[in-house]
Amino acid sequence: MNTNYPAEPFKIKVVEPIAMTTREERAQYLKEAGYNTFLLNSAQCYIDLLTDSGTTAMSDNQWAGMMLGDEAYAGSRNFIHLQEVVREYYGFKHIIPTHQGRGAENLLSRLCIKPGDYVPGNMYFTTTRAHQELNGAQFVDIIIDEAHDSQINLPFKGNVDINKLQKLIDEVGADRIPYVCVAVTVNLAGGQPVSMENLREVKKLCSQHGIQVMFDATRCVENAYFIKEREAAYAHKTIREILKEMMGYSDGCTMSGKKDCLVNIGGFLCMNDDDLYQRACELVVLFEGMPSYGGLAGRDMEAMARGIEESVDYHYIHHRISQCRYLADQLVAAGIPIVLPVGGHAVFLDARKFLEHIPQEQFPAQTLAAHLYLESGVRSMERGIVSAGRNKETGEHYRPKLELVRLTIPRRVYTYAHLDVVAQACKDLYQHRSQLQGMQMVYEPKFLRFFTARFEPVVQKAVAKPSAEPKVAALETA
Repeated sequence: MNTNYPAEPFKIKVVEPIAMTTREERAQYLKEAGYNTFLLNSAQCYIDLLTDSGTTAMSDNQWAGMMLGDEAYAGSRNFIHLQEVVREYYGFKHIIPTHQGRGAENLLSRLCIKPGDYVPGNMYFTTTRAHQELNGAQFVDIIIDEAHDSQINLPFKGNVDINKLQKLIDEVGADRIPYVCVAVTVNLAGGQPVSMENLREVKKLCSQHGIQVMFDATRCVENAYFIKEREAAYAHKTIREILKEMMGYSDGCTMSGKKDCLVNIGGFLCMNDDDLYQRACELVVLFEGMPSYGGLAGRDMEAMARGIEESVDYHYIHHRISQCRYLADQLVAAGIPIVLPVGGHAVFLDARKFLEHIPQEQFPAQTLAAHLYLESGVRSMERGIVSAGRNKETGEHYRPKLELVRLTIPRRVYTYAHLDVVAQACKDLYQHRSQLQGMQMVYEPKFLRFFTARFEPVVQKAVAKPSAEPKVAALETA
């Protein structure tokens, strides 16, 4: 087990009390939420690991920047600053601010996709695929096969399979592939990085066929850290240098600033192509706002510009990824199945292996997330069959090989002591996992169902078994 966990590279200036609830209270909260952790209120959660999106603790420097917001409707100085920072750190010529990452995904999809297109990517992401499909494209998974196996331990498990990409080009033609979407890192594979070598190969192949490469750059700084750690040629490069080179192997990106830009709201779309930028400027006014604010206040853009500068600090990113490893090491030592290797923003429990007795159609990851909250107050997120959604043609569930529960660590929010609590909660639940029962979906929205779907247990009550050990009680139906 790794025991070299760095201390927090910050000191705490402001504190926020967190909820301390009883199991009885949590049982009622869970029932009211339809056993969907997304529908719980934050005040009902003890340690909230639902997401790292927008949950960052901003720095004093960012908060100071918030007081310098230029709220002019067009051409604010905060936009000029953000534009300068993006050009300096990422290298892109043009930037269109958006209210968050999916705003950028919407713009990119509308600008580039036509019905009948194919968009290859290194594993789907929920909102990204939804925008692609709504605009008439078919997503094609071109990630390496090993990414779909939680127990294979590879340094760059997020890599694109170049042969799969070439095969798709040969089958459908380059003119039906508007761009290749490369996520750095790959969220649903467990936060897995992509190597610089692989990015270089993808860009070379796409350039030969006139296909654009667009990054989902949401966690690009985490990806840069893994390159520094795992590719020998980059061991002595700075995070900033690696990040700039990474971005050079793309034609643009979508960015959710709520992750690696260290802010609570905001995102942007970047590109180098002048024509695409002009079209984006025309479209953004319909969905977001003026091209120089795109749904954001000036103060939000200032905080994001400063967050980008802070994000490349080695001590910050080293501590962040070390927190993930600290939690993961405790779970592995206890024999709890997780996705290997550990990624940069979360630890993913392998619900399929954790709850081997629950079939996938009874939503084992949803069940596990609900019980983890019930027993400990720790909120997590399902990333399995519920998140995967349905095939719009057949109506059948997509059945991903990875059925996961994501324990997502917010940036600069929790300490190692909080992670000790999470680890112990997982251990306690694992000891009594055989008592857990599956769920059925009782309400299913048309789009992105994992956000608002509602569930109830398949069986109302578990059979009590005499034991001196504490029991995990069955969830009650609404």
